[in-house]
Amino acid sequence: MAGTFKMPAARPGSFGGMNQNTSESGSVLDRAETFLWTSGRVLEQRRFEVLFGGADGAGLVAALEAYRTADGGFAYGLEPDVRGPAPQPLSVATALAVLADAGQSAVPMVTRALDWIASVTAPDGGAPAVLPTLAPYPHPPFVPVEPDPPGTLLATGQILAPVLRGGIDHPWIKGAVEFTRKEVEAIGRTHPYDVHAAVLFLDAVPDRTWAHEQGERLGALVREQKIVLLDPAHPENAVIAPGYAPGEYHLPHDYAPRPDSVARAWFSDEEMERGLDYLAATQDEDGGWPVTWAKWSPTTEFEARPGVTIKALRTLRAYGRL
Repeated sequence: MAGTFKMPAARPGSFGGMNQNTSESGSVLDRAETFLWTSGRVLEQRRFEVLFGGADGAGLVAALEAYRTADGGFAYGLEPDVRGPAPQPLSVATALAVLADAGQSAVPMVTRALDWIASVTAPDGGAPAVLPTLAPYPHPPFVPVEPDPPGTLLATGQILAPVLRGGIDHPWIKGAVEFTRKEVEAIGRTHPYDVHAAVLFLDAVPDRTWAHEQGERLGALVREQKIVLLDPAHPENAVIAPGYAPGEYHLPHDYAPRPDSVARAWFSDEEMERGLDYLAATQDEDGGWPVTWAKWSPTTEFEARPGVTIKALRTLRAYGRL
């Protein structure tokens, strides 16, 4: 290549000089950083810079813009298991979480995304997980496409969480909150991903008394139904939900990724520490963390691992493990 590329000097406190203060093998964060620069999409690289490098959120918002559709939704594999150019509610949930990380929750992009969600919300007041428009495009067998999909806790809870935390005002929110409250109160026999969405909502909803009451009830269900692996040395004591991949267990930190979550009270200190030990130990040799759910495409697995890695880093940091 003609010309010379000159590496810019590292900012004070930036990752350019991180290895000067770590062991020869590198810290957990060092190895994850190497993985993200090697294999991450621009989106995850920008997200890592914001979350762990102190960068402003402008670059992250710009990276997210590439996934936005003309009508205000999000598509193009933003959520790796949801492919194609047709916007989907689950992709909007991912986008809003990214915008919250960027500190850009009040940008017009959020309002347009909520306008779009309002236009596809089911008559019951909830957002479907995916729409019939996904049918012509590749999608995994565990993401069913229905001709007339109902609202779901899975999508609505995830969409509402960053919106409520950010204090966003939009006409869609009131009805969606009412729908989600009813869905949470109706949870009986359940599965991990609905629990995750419920906890995100419970951690963000303003009614803290109700949130803690429902959180206590939900935690009892999780333990009773054994949909949490409390001791990684004894997987036989946990139940894998129907349709999940072999080994797709959910540990205490998956439900309570932060100590201030309502789900943290579900587990003893010993149970939480065992799970965090396991999380740290499952970092792969390349510095990333593995995808644990069913793998239906090599590309989607490759694109999902950087997001899984950032999630693991955030959890470890929240519990003082970095």
